[in-house]
Amino acid sequence: MGNKGTKTKEKIRKQAYRLFAEKGFKAVTMTDICEQTGLSRGGLYRYYSGTDQIFSEILSEEYVISDRIERKESARAILEDMLGAIKREIMDKELSLSLAIYEFASLGNGDFFTDINSRAKKRWISLLEYGMETSEFKAADVEQVTDLILYYYQGLRMWSRVISFDEQVAENYVKTVKQLLLQSF
Repeated sequence: MGNKGTKTKEKIRKQAYRLFAEKGFKAVTMTDICEQTGLSRGGLYRYYSGTDQIFSEILSEEYVISDRIERKESARAILEDMLGAIKREIMDKELSLSLAIYEFASLGNGDFFTDINSRAKKRWISLLEYGMETSEFKAADVEQVTDLILYYYQGLRMWSRVISFDEQVAENYVKTVKQLLLQSF
């Protein structure tokens, strides 16, 4: 796929993300996505066979850290960037996919979510181990801390859809993770 096709797919995912966040998974149609993106049905179907494929790609996008670790970037800097992105997600309830994720999972996509969770755990474990190797992070049980980081975040994202958090709640998450990991902050 050429650069134009890649950019078109990115545009589709970005616009579809907003629709899924607003309406949930079940209520979004390919027609909605056509209207939102300005693509014809044929144009949209050239890239995606249905809303489930688009949603799967959106959920499969990852915050890539392996390249940064290979380049020997600071573990603390990587952590700060990840926590900044997480804080923005917690505070932006309009862009929460929690309802859509629940609906998609209820359609028998449990294995898909198991895979996503597994990759997220591996990503966090690799960062924690790297930070401990460079002595930027405190020694810790990486499995235990990873579970806390992931499920604390996922709980906040789920609840942000139904109640408003002030910025202090998101900041508390960031502080908790930093207290667990950083030698000083």
